[in-house]
Amino acid sequence: MDYYKILGVEKNASATDIKKAYRKLALKYHPDRNKDNKEAEEKFKKISEAYAVLSDQEKRKQYDTFGASGFQQRYSQEDIFRGFDLGDILKEFGINLGGGSTRVYTSGMGGSPFDAIFSQTGGGTGQQFRTGGFSRPQQHIKGQDLALELPVTLLEVLQGAEKTIAVGHGAGDGKVAVKIPVGIDNGKKLRVQGKGSPSPTGGPNGDLYLHIKVLPHPLFSREEDDLVIDRSVPFSAMLLGTELSVPTLDGKTLSVKIPAGMQPGAKLRLKGQGLPSGPRGPRGDLLIRVLPEVPRKPTADQQKLAAKLAAAGL
Repeated sequence: MDYYKILGVEKNASATDIKKAYRKLALKYHPDRNKDNKEAEEKFKKISEAYAVLSDQEKRKQYDTFGASGFQQRYSQEDIFRGFDLGDILKEFGINLGGGSTRVYTSGMGGSPFDAIFSQTGGGTGQQFRTGGFSRPQQHIKGQDLALELPVTLLEVLQGAEKTIAVGHGAGDGKVAVKIPVGIDNGKKLRVQGKGSPSPTGGPNGDLYLHIKVLPHPLFSREEDDLVIDRSVPFSAMLLGTELSVPTLDGKTLSVKIPAGMQPGAKLRLKGQGLPSGPRGPRGDLLIRVLPEVPRKPTADQQKLAAKLAAAGL
């Protein structure tokens, strides 16, 4: 779902432009002005969802970074409408048609936020506006959500992946295919709609939430979007300078110059060889942490040379 296109604004639109666009469309498609018009009702729900995302600075940033697909995996409709008071917003716009009241989804009600986004008496008719144009019985609650830990490798973070997982107690007991977005971070959640527990009352299934656990890598560690690798070189190389071969996460080997007088623990940077910040974001860098290689059992010649270095103040 392209929220910008739904509201008819550009991606660089200001908060004021987004607000004006939503007000205009909300007046046009409000259910009280479109009695028994399911198409207008559905349009009103879509523009309200778009405004709930684009009017929130953090949600808009996540949407712009990960795109519609990645955003929907991270945010359930409950997440989208949390803290979004549609009634207050419409009153602010001067929209209070039919003398009714409008409320939005609140946590714990069960079902989709769209099941409860309209609870409105319009024009004294007593009609309730619900998903699909009908009023779902309140006892048809949503099934319980399930949560699983999903291990991913650093290479899967770099390239993205599709994994198949077994769900033993969800809806339809079986295997679920899930796409791992490029650049996903440790601790993030992916949502698979309808793969949670069945409803005990015939309502919609719950959702499956996958908690991402990025597995340790034998060579690389992660610092946000940068990768760090430790490389040991002889003390003489740090003193005199040298050239070092460095592996990358995606299997390449690059050459980097160590300048004379390199300090232990200092880092060299290879631009664009880290992890992406998201499906559309730039890649971070590869940082090479240079450490001196000290012989565990120095030979007699090495000790003599070290003594001469010490005498020279090194």
